[in-house]
Amino acid sequence: MTTLLEIDGLNAWYGASHVLHGVSLRIGEGEIVALAGRNGSGRSTLAKALMGLVHAQGVANFRGVSMLGKRPYAIARTGVGYVPEQRDVFPTLSVRENLQLGMKRGGSRFTISDAEQLFPVLQERAAVKAGRLSGGEQQMLALARTLMGDPSFVIVDEPTEGLAPQVVVQVSSCLRNLRERGVAILLIEQRMSIARELATRVAVMGHGTIVFDDTPAALAANERVISEWLSVGG
Repeated sequence: MTTLLEIDGLNAWYGASHVLHGVSLRIGEGEIVALAGRNGSGRSTLAKALMGLVHAQGVANFRGVSMLGKRPYAIARTGVGYVPEQRDVFPTLSVRENLQLGMKRGGSRFTISDAEQLFPVLQERAAVKAGRLSGGEQQMLALARTLMGDPSFVIVDEPTEGLAPQVVVQVSSCLRNLRERGVAILLIEQRMSIARELATRVAVMGHGTIVFDDTPAALAANERVISEWLSVGG
């Protein structure tokens, strides 16, 4: 499998606070890697470091080219999509306008029609301002808008947090559709059931570094890692 993203010895800071401590991880073309860990383990910081949103040092190469030191829009233009935990839709613009803003110049494999087939509610609410959508609808819109940029790699941070079960099913279906289209995904997700269903590998973070990286089945059989790094109160 061709390596798409290479992270090695990555450190990151919020001001004087040192959060990532030598993170190393590889993601191949079309691969879904779930990033698990307790709150505060550094998972979202890793996403922000890759997108140029926090100060970072080390190696973070996408298709062999360093992502470090670049502005987020420049990273996005290389084929990297990012769906943050806060969703960050444009609240005063309509659903359709949000999707149009995400469209890649020169065309994309993903169209607004694709987005509306994945999430029919976006077609039903096309003229509604994004700020009036429910949390689940905003999550669908954030995912769909990212697709408009025609990414080959997407970082998705906690896509199912706080969502109703039927919306979780739709979000999971969208991620599965991306995988089928050959898009690689770094999936930051607390629900291990989703990680087991979608991911080829699970990487576990603890104290700002990777403490486990193997298949979902290997993680399920590793009681020490589950107890020490995943279980609440473990």
